[in-house]
Amino acid sequence: MRDGNDTHVATLIEKRCDALKRLLLEKNAAYGNSALDPVRVFSSADTVEQIKVRLDDKLSRIKRGSSAGEDVVMDLLGYLILLQVHGDMGEQQ
Repeated sequence: MRDGNDTHVATLIEKRCDALKRLLLEKNAAYGNSALDPVRVFSSADTVEQIKVRLDDKLSRIKRGSSAGEDVVMDLLGYLILLQVHGDMGEQQ
């Protein structure tokens, strides 16, 4: 019975990862890559610092229990992935 459960868990992991991938690609298309290439109208903080601020905001919402209809956990995961992508971009240069 263990193999069946392992397969089920693997399927659930794939579904969650696919959903996160779709979310990131949709938001990136909608917002014009603003997380990794911000316009810097009001803030001159570097990209990593700006992502960290967004992560802090999401963690604050989780702590306070106020999500305002957002999927805060998915957003948090998305920003963590973007932080890794930013690191990957730096390694390629």
